[in-house]
Amino acid sequence: MSDAATAAKSPAVLGGGSGEETGDSTEDEDWKKDAVAEDDSEEVELDDEVDEELVAVKTRKGNKKNSLLMSASTPKLASGSGSVSISGSTLSKKRRKVDAGALDCAKKFSFEPTNTTREVELKVPMSCGQREQPLENAHTALTGEVAERFGQRQAEKFKFLGEGRKDAKGRRPGNPSYDPRTLSLSPQFLNGLTGGQRQWWEFKSQHMDKVLFFKMGKFYELFEMDAHVGAKELDLQYMKGDQPHCGFPEKNFEVNLEKLAKKGYRVLVVEQTETPEQLELRRKKTGVKDKVVRREICATVTKGTLTEGESLLANPDPLYLFSVAESYQCFSDKNKEGLTIGVCIVDVSTSKFIVGQFQDDPERHGLCSILSEIRPAEIIKPANMLSPETEKALKSNTRDPLINNLLPSMEFWDAEKTIHEIKQYYCSLDTPTAGAQNNFAHLPELLRELIEAGDKTYALSALGGSLFYLRQALLDEKLLPCAEFERLTCSGLTSPIRKHMILDAAALENLEILENARNGDLSGTLYAQLNHCVTGFGKRLLKRWIARPLYDHQEILQRQSAIATFKGSGHECAIQFRKDLTRLPDMERLLARLFSSCDKNGRSSKSVVLYEDASKRLLYQFTTALRGCQQMYYACSSISMLTSTEGSSLLNDLLSPGKRLPHVSSILDHFRDAFDWAEADRNGRIIPREGCDPEYDAACIAIEEIESSLENYLKEQRELLSDSSLKYVNVGKDVYLIEMPDNLREFVPRNYQLQSTKKGFYRYWTPEVKELISELSKAEAEKEAKLKCILQKLIQLFVEHHSKWRKLVSVVAELDVLISLAIASDFFEGPTCCPIIKESYGPDDTPILHARNLGHPTLRSDSLGSGSFVPNDIKMGGPGNASFIVLTGPNMGGKSTLLRQVCLTIILAQIGANVPAESFELSLVDRMFVRMGARDHIMAGQSTFLVELMETASVLSSATKNSIVALDELGRGTSTSDGQAIAASVLEYLVHRVQCLGLFSTHYHRLAAENEGSKVSLCHMACEISKGEGGLEEVTFLYKLTPGSCPKSYGVNVARLAGIPASVLRRANEKSIDFEASYGKRQYITKNKLGCAQEDKFAVIKDLFRVAKAMHRQKDQATSLSMLREVQKRAKVQVMGE
Repeated sequence: MSDAATAAKSPAVLGGGSGEETGDSTEDEDWKKDAVAEDDSEEVELDDEVDEELVAVKTRKGNKKNSLLMSASTPKLASGSGSVSISGSTLSKKRRKVDAGALDCAKKFSFEPTNTTREVELKVPMSCGQREQPLENAHTALTGEVAERFGQRQAEKFKFLGEGRKDAKGRRPGNPSYDPRTLSLSPQFLNGLTGGQRQWWEFKSQHMDKVLFFKMGKFYELFEMDAHVGAKELDLQYMKGDQPHCGFPEKNFEVNLEKLAKKGYRVLVVEQTETPEQLELRRKKTGVKDKVVRREICATVTKGTLTEGESLLANPDPLYLFSVAESYQCFSDKNKEGLTIGVCIVDVSTSKFIVGQFQDDPERHGLCSILSEIRPAEIIKPANMLSPETEKALKSNTRDPLINNLLPSMEFWDAEKTIHEIKQYYCSLDTPTAGAQNNFAHLPELLRELIEAGDKTYALSALGGSLFYLRQALLDEKLLPCAEFERLTCSGLTSPIRKHMILDAAALENLEILENARNGDLSGTLYAQLNHCVTGFGKRLLKRWIARPLYDHQEILQRQSAIATFKGSGHECAIQFRKDLTRLPDMERLLARLFSSCDKNGRSSKSVVLYEDASKRLLYQFTTALRGCQQMYYACSSISMLTSTEGSSLLNDLLSPGKRLPHVSSILDHFRDAFDWAEADRNGRIIPREGCDPEYDAACIAIEEIESSLENYLKEQRELLSDSSLKYVNVGKDVYLIEMPDNLREFVPRNYQLQSTKKGFYRYWTPEVKELISELSKAEAEKEAKLKCILQKLIQLFVEHHSKWRKLVSVVAELDVLISLAIASDFFEGPTCCPIIKESYGPDDTPILHARNLGHPTLRSDSLGSGSFVPNDIKMGGPGNASFIVLTGPNMGGKSTLLRQVCLTIILAQIGANVPAESFELSLVDRMFVRMGARDHIMAGQSTFLVELMETASVLSSATKNSIVALDELGRGTSTSDGQAIAASVLEYLVHRVQCLGLFSTHYHRLAAENEGSKVSLCHMACEISKGEGGLEEVTFLYKLTPGSCPKSYGVNVARLAGIPASVLRRANEKSIDFEASYGKRQYITKNKLGCAQEDKFAVIKDLFRVAKAMHRQKDQATSLSMLREVQKRAKVQVMGE
């Protein structure tokens, strides 16, 4: 049934509802007592409400939060025909379908941080291109039927949301410290509310940036401005009346929470923590006059803090929280060249924390690389403390994340505060306090290392910011006890020990490694080509492998050996392994959810009133986790024979119990012996087998002994009365009645107590039987109590081994990825091979890349329409070969494709996979630079040419002899002379100074002629030229890499293919001939002259590098542009010999 349909049945209104329907009724609870069904014409008036009330409103977080006590006078509100007050002045059970599409209220909201000491309420951004509009003003955007129904009432009733608005501390919007996330409510307004209304507004006024899911009985209700969001985004139906109100049943909680969170809303879940019966008992016991049941905040949910929802188990893509700190605020402008960035990345769905810090360059290439890889859902940062360069990087390399600005130190903790808070989470109650100030033995290993290192302050501060944010979302105590802490793979530029190749943001985007450039999805990406994983956690690991290729010769060889095994002797094992895991749920997320269930805060609290059987769902998750762990262990065991494969040390480690594979067989045996998993699923409860729980066994034994005593007593009575027909019968609630025929009545002992009769029989109790029945009742109650605790006890026992279950998931993920890579090579077109990776070389050795019949990792002939993909031979570096290829050729001739082809194949080789080539030999590449395509970063204030220069500057400053550089048409963002000058200087610098491998495609044909030599190889993409209609040249592309340079680019031919009119083409061809004649083919610099001018050229490129950095940093770029023009003139003079 749809939300709209089920919501229409919801009777609960903050002013009325059917108590019998919701289980939330009491004569004294002001919004329930007069709720009745009505048709469109009925009206129901509530009685006057004049009693004082004490409403407990607190945050569900153990005893850490204080209760907020509020007193409210609640007189009856006047109501007109058809009106619905929050407290129930007029009530309708019917929901009227309204065109929610006409509701033009804001979806996301943006608030600037304030420098106050308030408790944090987090910033919510607006979506891209959407007008900023606070949630509380959503009613001002109502249109059509919705505005007709609600507009006048809201304009009159909520004037304090307009010009007279103040925050909770009485500050108006013009005040620099104004906090738009809170609202000041006037006494006059509060005095006009009923108890239910007041309670809702007390919550809402402190959380104006959130949508409230307000629990009433079996329904979650949305009122006022929140109701418009529910109608628009969740397709809920408004209830009848002039007050906005809609809702949905408890069973639809997860799906609706997920919908709103993924659309960028923040949702505050307010749960009922008291039933009407409990309220009545409390009133009698304490004498208070409360008429409203207690409600408490139990969750704050955003798209980065989702822990529930079916799509989390179905969609493997993580939604990361990204917390960042930096050393910028500690440096003067002249010392910003090398700053430290601290990062904490949190995947809430798997309880994984990735923490670390690194040195980054002024352009933040390391930071950009991380952001481009993970695309965080939310960013957490200290307000007004990050440098402009870092803020630009956060804006330019993300996809519309929620931005959370926290107050420095108070909310975004420094290292000292973070260490103190961490110790509170992990320090057990029995840990001695004396001398424990510097004892971090109880902390996770990574945290201990970060603290003891003494210089990881920015990593710890970033962790502190994320911990504070998780605490506000009530998730810290759920995640941290079983959290997995992982060291950040260094993405900075100055790491002394490198284990991975660096792929910066430009490489990830230009090569379309994780997402394509068209729409950001997976189609056509390297990840899509390699992804044949059958598990969600395997897919996530594959992404990490692709984004971080290895820079360790031994590890690459180990992966190659494992993949070769799965393609050879272990092929059948690989098929069986995949078959065993095909239907496996996302175990990494399922286990994390199960681990967090041990926390008794939030919605897991015993005081939260839930009508859906939460224990049944938890039991199902538990048995699913048990089956999944058993399935994973059996799958690993079934291929354990591969450990004997010669040379496959990686598989030996992964599949040998006690090495990477944890010892879990005995643990699984214990849970199999503890209870019947299938029976538990059928019955919705666990009946433990003997030996599983001693306390439960003792209760069962006590019951058996009492029942045996009852049977023995019956035998005694039969002997006493000499009648074997005596028996026990149960009548209603009376059990163990001794039934005897009426002919024995005169022989009944005097202590027999008659309880009932039926024709021909009498039924008695004796004092002995009554005592045994009393003991039996107590024993059965004890048994039931132990039975209720069994599930939590078993889950707690399961969670105690959380590190082993995580290791098991890690092993299965790695095997899944290795098999996926083995399968992927079968989808390459043409021959494939295992690449030869050369050891690290000395300073006198030259890097090499040799490929024969190199195909394309992601392109196939069947995707190209007519024709087939043409493989090519590549030789760079090594004896007798130039290290750089200058590539020319016609437009559309395949130059960019060849550059991508080579770069993608290198990535494949260094993640350990086979490559699409007949042979492939490569020396290890430490970093890949890809400058390709024309694009700008308008949001960061960067033009196309500036982006081109910045990426080039990164190459010049960071490339080493072990790097590979792919530059596509450098210099085309400016005039021909300037562009050619810059391109020539950059090429010269890379070839003679850096001496790395590289491909340099260009349409500057003089550049090719000038650089022919032993260190530069001139090549072009071959084509055939013929005369076409009107004497125009027609080009047939051969896509073959051929020695020598191409004389022209044949751009007019591309214009012809694009459909430019023939007359324009002819005129263009004439002008092209004229331009070539006037430009001429001037003599290029001789080798001797080149040697003499070389130092001057290097000086030019250094100036270019300096100007590019200055342009990036300065807001007013006029001066830098003037400097750039001067550098271009100098470069042009050097290149052209003028």
